[in-house]
Amino acid sequence: MNNPSERPSCRGLVITVSGLHGSGRSTHALKLAEAFGLRYVSSGTIFRQMAEERELSLEELSKLTDEDPELDKVIDERAREESAKGEVVIDATLSGWMAKDPDIRIFLTTPFESRIRRIADREGISYEEAKRETVVREESESERFLKFYDVDIKDLSIYDVVLNTDLFKPKGTARILKRVVEEYCSAG
Repeated sequence: MNNPSERPSCRGLVITVSGLHGSGRSTHALKLAEAFGLRYVSSGTIFRQMAEERELSLEELSKLTDEDPELDKVIDERAREESAKGEVVIDATLSGWMAKDPDIRIFLTTPFESRIRRIADREGISYEEAKRETVVREESESERFLKFYDVDIKDLSIYDVVLNTDLFKPKGTARILKRVVEEYCSAG
């Protein structure tokens, strides 16, 4: 990690990191926040807290959000509020769409099988269980986002950077993303 005097000058920087579950979104959003001394806001953490508070699994809460759009709106409003404050990395499936005037929109991608393996390892569940839960969750999200926001999450045209995290080791992906931000800051 850089010390503050070595960080690029980029006051008020707002970075969004989007991607499907298991793409490395949280890992790399957090690394960017640390590298540039920015706040870190995660919709996944908020979603997990909401599930825990309601004593529901992620799959159950995903199904509930199909019927109650207010649950998504709470998360998305937080992304807008945090982006308006500046100096933040926002980690959320829709952060690129929901953040208010972000400086850099990043989308991380990874092949389906790799994402499922990562999720299974992270959650300590079987590959089959991770696959089933992820398919249900992503189908639900895709339908909800289209219905409530008119956002097709497969449309990557709004992103400044799209990177396949399966091509590199995590440290390599982190270096690439850090370099993107450094170049952005030095150009300003």
